[in-house]
Amino acid sequence: MAKLLVVDDEANIRLLYSQELSDEGYQVVTAGSALEAVEKLESESFDLAVIDIKLKNESGIELLQRIVKERHTIPVILCTAFSCYKDDFSAWLADGYVVKSSDLQELKDEIARVLAKRQRGAYV
Repeated sequence: MAKLLVVDDEANIRLLYSQELSDEGYQVVTAGSALEAVEKLESESFDLAVIDIKLKNESGIELLQRIVKERHTIPVILCTAFSCYKDDFSAWLADGYVVKSSDLQELKDEIARVLAKRQRGAYV
């Protein structure tokens, strides 16, 4: 069972993602801020992180950069309401990019794709 870290400042989104992704068979841990995410990354191991780009007073892009620098074996999917960041070269560090939708199928498909890539040893 893959363990996912979901980082989003909206409690309802964290709850929705947690329920939907748990139903898919993933173990899901959530964080409401970049600071909380860093604390969890330092104390637990994860197979993948799903990060919102716009957190309350923080940037999901900066969290992405920190994960890439310090924990490069954890793939990251950016999940945001804004499609414009897809062209931002800072976002290209992410392994996946999904625009938020009420239909979570695209996110689920992207998680499965990135985890399959990880299992093939792409993140050693």
